[in-house]
Amino acid sequence: MQTASDRHEYPAHWEADVVLRDGGTARIRPITVDDAERLVSFYEQVSDESKYYRFFAPYPRLSARDVHRFTHHDFVDRVGLAATVGGEFIATVRYDRIGAGGMPASAPADEAEVAFLVQDAHQGRGVASALLEHIAAVARERGIRRFAAEVLPANSRMIKVFTDAGYQQKRSFEDGVVRLEFDLEPTDRSLAVQRAREQRAEARSVQRLLAPGSVAVIGVGRRPGGVGRSILGNLRDGGFTGRLYAVNKAFDELRELDGVPAHRSVREIPEPVDLAVVAVPAEHVPEVVAECGEHGVQGLVVISAGYAESGPEGRERQRALVRQARSYGMRIIGPNAFGIINTSPDVRLNASLAPEMPRTGRIGLFAQSGAIGIALLSRLHRRGGGVTGVTGVSTFVSSGNRSDVSGNDVLQYWYEDSDTDVALMYLETIGSPRKFNRLARRTAAAKPLVVVQGARHGSAPQGHAVRATRLPHATVSALLRQAGVIRVDTITELVDAGLLLARQPLPAGPRVAILGNSESLGLLTYDACLTQGLRPLPPLDLTTAASAEDFHRALTAALADDACDAVVVTAIPTVAETSAQDAALAEALRSAAAAAPAKPVLVVHVELGGLAQALSAAASTSPQAQRTDPPPPAEPPLTPVQAPANARLIPAYPAAERAVRALAEAVGYAQWRRDTAEPGKVPEYDDIDEKGAAALIGRLLARGQGLTLGSDETCDLLARYGIHVRRALPAPTPDAAAQAARAIGYPVALKATAPHLRHRADLGGVRLDLADEEQLRRAYAELTELFGKPEELRPVVQGMAPRGVDTLVRAVIDPAAGAVLSFGLAGAASQLLDDMAHRLIPVTDRDATFLVRSIRTAPLLFGWRGSAPVDTPALEELMLRVSRLVDDHPEVVAVTLEPVVVAPRGLSVLGATVRLAPPPARGDLGPRTLPPY
Repeated sequence: MQTASDRHEYPAHWEADVVLRDGGTARIRPITVDDAERLVSFYEQVSDESKYYRFFAPYPRLSARDVHRFTHHDFVDRVGLAATVGGEFIATVRYDRIGAGGMPASAPADEAEVAFLVQDAHQGRGVASALLEHIAAVARERGIRRFAAEVLPANSRMIKVFTDAGYQQKRSFEDGVVRLEFDLEPTDRSLAVQRAREQRAEARSVQRLLAPGSVAVIGVGRRPGGVGRSILGNLRDGGFTGRLYAVNKAFDELRELDGVPAHRSVREIPEPVDLAVVAVPAEHVPEVVAECGEHGVQGLVVISAGYAESGPEGRERQRALVRQARSYGMRIIGPNAFGIINTSPDVRLNASLAPEMPRTGRIGLFAQSGAIGIALLSRLHRRGGGVTGVTGVSTFVSSGNRSDVSGNDVLQYWYEDSDTDVALMYLETIGSPRKFNRLARRTAAAKPLVVVQGARHGSAPQGHAVRATRLPHATVSALLRQAGVIRVDTITELVDAGLLLARQPLPAGPRVAILGNSESLGLLTYDACLTQGLRPLPPLDLTTAASAEDFHRALTAALADDACDAVVVTAIPTVAETSAQDAALAEALRSAAAAAPAKPVLVVHVELGGLAQALSAAASTSPQAQRTDPPPPAEPPLTPVQAPANARLIPAYPAAERAVRALAEAVGYAQWRRDTAEPGKVPEYDDIDEKGAAALIGRLLARGQGLTLGSDETCDLLARYGIHVRRALPAPTPDAAAQAARAIGYPVALKATAPHLRHRADLGGVRLDLADEEQLRRAYAELTELFGKPEELRPVVQGMAPRGVDTLVRAVIDPAAGAVLSFGLAGAASQLLDDMAHRLIPVTDRDATFLVRSIRTAPLLFGWRGSAPVDTPALEELMLRVSRLVDDHPEVVAVTLEPVVVAPRGLSVLGATVRLAPPPARGDLGPRTLPPY
């Protein structure tokens, strides 16, 4: 590497893996003196036209001087980056810092010339766009604020790279050359462009894995059994529509296995291979990956175990696996994966250990655990195929150790997948919470996203290397809900919600009609609705003698009622119930529901397998959905009732609580959709002194890397954002307390601020409404007698605030999730009951309103039991100002205002702490990169 004294140390942090437009990957890294041969080889593969566009003249080969210039960089004023695949260059970019006259310069000059060269075979893959993002980030790091580029008018592709990037730019034409100048400061448009490109690239990378034209299973045994042989059989039996190959280096003369072409190596396969399923021992995987990379395989599903889940040695093996695969431009699902499934009739891919292909449907499944993946597939198969009558699976991904492809990538794919209407995810870790939150919000705006989190109260699985969050699980859940995620606690609830959302409309509100042939079951459903915060109408009891026609009439009337947003039908079997009666009731419910397509209908049944199967048959159109398991011999066969192709499938639940819980989640999600259609605003305040606050923060941070501000400094900083803290003066002696009280004015409060007594009025460390010096001195004596010497108590004197409700406002920056604003009532409500509401910063006016109203103890703010309502608008404004402070100045890593006494008119901030530190890195604002390994 570069060692000359005038060069900076090699910037390893500039190295990154990126996903390109076609879904392949490339490695971006700085160019060094060791790259001379690679550069020459790369240049020889570039067409004469591309060379002409780069140098504005015929330039058949690089001279020794050129090679020296393009490989020797100081990583400050002269920087070159290369995109590599398989260790070889496919594109380069460089900048040279220039002064006002366009001549080479050093800092403080803040402009640089930039130029690209992309190998012709890789043009159109988005390589130049990715390189521009990275070279711009490097330039900003080195103090460069503006790029200039000169391009021939005929080089339309390169002009488009610059103009489409979203930066503010100027364009001129002189001497036959187009000159582009653009600022490198990210803009809303440049970030939007970057994220749109990220979405397309990552979605395409997953699509290449889920819809391959050919699959090779590597590690297929000669004898039946074994992982590789099982997966090969599952692919074949599932009806995979592409080419299929069996690979094992132990195959000698064998040319076919179970009707599938057999080869000793991927290299021997004469056609291209899109996907390789790897089921060999971990020690043989590197050899397999190399063969796949050299053959041009696009992606890997690694079933093999023995990686990070097995300990430190396995973790290093996993890192090497990812490094090797990405060097060839391949993405990985796994290792230690269960596999992937795509039920599309055009693909029919079952590259998994699931012995049967799930029914085709509209639900996408993602599971980080193979065991949970099996459970999900099993439950959907059991309930979706003959019990609930609800749709099946579109795609399934079990990521195993999640070393490369993650839930974020699959969300990118599902967002634009027309075959997926609902996304269900089982997550044990979230590798990039900021990004997941962003993707989840965008996905949830288009289709429901239901998530259950495992490992909520313990450490992450060994196989998952993720950045830890300091936020408690309740906070993470609240932030997911803010993004529109339907958060549930169990796999059962995950499936219940998914089945409802897959083919029923979203409810317009919380009003629920209940009807059925059991008064008791109706009352249970009514109680469950109240528990879930819904507004049930009185249950309609049709009596046990109700016929299918009675159900049809009642359901039709309920759906026509403007006071109803959803209907729950409860049904119990009669003693002589027959399959024909089941089918008649199912058809009655289906036809009534079809006449009112805007309202959801759910069925609660008790041991009513016949009705559940009939509901399935009554609205099934696909051959798989119409098939049912053979009934027991004593039962007559079920007669399916055919329905139109667009028929609504009615979900059925074995318990009222489960049906109502799923409905409540749908109601909440529908309300979120309506709320986000009119997003709130981050208000502007004329009295905020942003520049003054920045200058103060800069002076304070000059003292050290991280510090908790003193009282005066805290008050000064907060005041610049219109947050005024009621003054508290130290009282180390009774005389000092009396002097402080005279300065403030009676009545006053005397408080102990020692850590064990702070904000603990219940311990007696606070004396309020002290009207004169005599009362003050008596209170001072009582405190010191009860709790110890003044130096232990740290007493202060503070002016009395108007009576009100004590609240807490807190903002913290989590390294993984970002800045979070929290609100609750001070004291036991927040500390003991964890009754807190949370929102990501920046907070909008709608968010602030939500924070105040979403805690369980919110009634205390709105006149509970005859008390006076407090000034919640003032409270909301305070939270918005705190949000602005933290958002404007990421160096403010923690703010706590406690207590904030909210009175009927106005509020008083009685205590405040602020912590400053250098801001944590914001990877979500930088160039596109894959997570490091």
